[in-house]
Amino acid sequence: MKNLTNIGRIIYGLPFVIFGLNHLMGADGMAGMVPSFIPGGIVWIYVTGLAELAAGIAIISKKYIRLATLLLACLIGVYILTIHIPGLGSADEMGKIMSMVMLLKDLGLAGAALMISGLHADEQ
Repeated sequence: MKNLTNIGRIIYGLPFVIFGLNHLMGADGMAGMVPSFIPGGIVWIYVTGLAELAAGIAIISKKYIRLATLLLACLIGVYILTIHIPGLGSADEMGKIMSMVMLLKDLGLAGAALMISGLHADEQ
């Protein structure tokens, strides 16, 4: 069972490394995703990219995994509240559908982050 847990942890952390790198390398293309009511624009793409990269590395390496997964769940919650929920009110039908898909995906990712955090509650 421990091998499955380790494989699952690595599989979970790897996409966040890739997401983080995508944010850092493709920030210009993602800048439009930052809600207009949040000042700073593209800066937040870089900040969230670094946060996702750091979380992915922490999850894979099991260093500061509890803190990393708690913060990652919070970050994903911010995505849900500031991007996906407002997107549900889109005039574009496909935009509504994509917002719902992304909301559900991120809800699952946040839940898994909290589960991993709980599994590592006794670790620093």
